[in-house]
Amino acid sequence: MTVTNPEGLHLRPANALASLAKDFNSTIQVSHRGETVDGKSIMSLATLGAGQGVRLTILATGDDADDALDAIEALFAAGFGLNEESAQDTNHTTGR
Repeated sequence: MTVTNPEGLHLRPANALASLAKDFNSTIQVSHRGETVDGKSIMSLATLGAGQGVRLTILATGDDADDALDAIEALFAAGFGLNEESAQDTNHTTGR
């Protein structure tokens, strides 16, 4: 899956991914450049250094693995919910 948000996989998207992953019983692993981390660990995800455009490998193992991967894919497609926030921030104008 490809990181699409401009700031990459920093703490907020790492938190979103880890929180979502914790909703599933499956083990979630995220790999980048030969390093594999626990997808349920915010700090481990943030240390991957995955910037915009980086392709991550997500592996889910367990009884709800397919559902977990579907949900994670939707989170990535939505830019971790940050693309909407960025658009709102740039559309907000304050003047005096």
